[in-house]
Amino acid sequence: MLSRPEHLHHFPTLTAIRPPRAALALAWMLGIGLVLAALILLTVPWVQTSAGTGRVIAPNPADRVQTITALVQGRVEHWYVEDGQRVRAGDPIARLADNDPFLLQRLGAEREQIEAEIAAAEQAVRVAESEVSQTREAADKGFVTRRNFEAAQIRVAERRVRLAEVRGKLNRLDVTANRQAAQLVRAPRDGRILHINAAAGATLVNAGDILATLAPHASTRVVELMVDGRDVALIRPGQPVRLAFEGWPAIQFSGWPSVAHGLFDGQVRMIDPSAQPNGLFRVLVEPAPGKIAWPDVAFIPLGAKVRGWIQMETVTVGYELWRVLNNFPLEFRRPGREGQEATR
Repeated sequence: MLSRPEHLHHFPTLTAIRPPRAALALAWMLGIGLVLAALILLTVPWVQTSAGTGRVIAPNPADRVQTITALVQGRVEHWYVEDGQRVRAGDPIARLADNDPFLLQRLGAEREQIEAEIAAAEQAVRVAESEVSQTREAADKGFVTRRNFEAAQIRVAERRVRLAEVRGKLNRLDVTANRQAAQLVRAPRDGRILHINAAAGATLVNAGDILATLAPHASTRVVELMVDGRDVALIRPGQPVRLAFEGWPAIQFSGWPSVAHGLFDGQVRMIDPSAQPNGLFRVLVEPAPGKIAWPDVAFIPLGAKVRGWIQMETVTVGYELWRVLNNFPLEFRRPGREGQEATR
């Protein structure tokens, strides 16, 4: 082999090569420097993090994407909005028209008839009640039997039942008339129209059919992160979180938060007690007080993807490498650490 001295005399050119002293010194300096740097880095503090991905959501259900449905049966006679249009609460979305254009007039005529039936039933009840009082006096004097008095009471009860039935019919008619009168569909909240069901304009729609989809303007936003179940037992409400929003330029160093750029601060708001169908746990993150505000909703809308790092304990780089190589969980919070941090 060439490395043996007795073989080098066969290669006089190789034997004659002598590297410069400066190159040898530089090589030794680089080698020793790399070894020292690696040893020093093993003792540098490192912030452990539990990473997760998720999206921006609205904590208030009324601020989430919702559908606008038809209140009555009919067909869409006119649209007042277009896809992507901004609307305010109460703005008209669509006007429905019933297949029978004279339905409301017919319902009004039917209501007048029922009101006449109610007046007749009330009169019948009053007559029956007067017969009961007359029969009671006659029975007390012995002019009629007790049975005649009881029959008069039965007639009063029957006529009161009839009056209740007619009044119930009037209530049902009023409900139908009110529903048919609600043919103008309005926006429930401020927001933007995402999608219009164009097919509804040419076909018959039933009550409850979707006419349009509305994305309300969310007053507050939170981030929904999906975290591995191995780390969720160590996460507590109030822990700091670093967030990188989709489409927002950022440089992330999870172990050294002070070096990262383009990230935003948050804190753990809530941890779900049970796992999702995919086996991950949902962690809600809210904006951290006193920190830089999150980007405006125009840049980070609801549903935007997010990557987050929940900050845990501070350890050395050497310990972190050893933990990762052994696939161990994150460091447990030491006893008394929470009380010390609370007093700071």
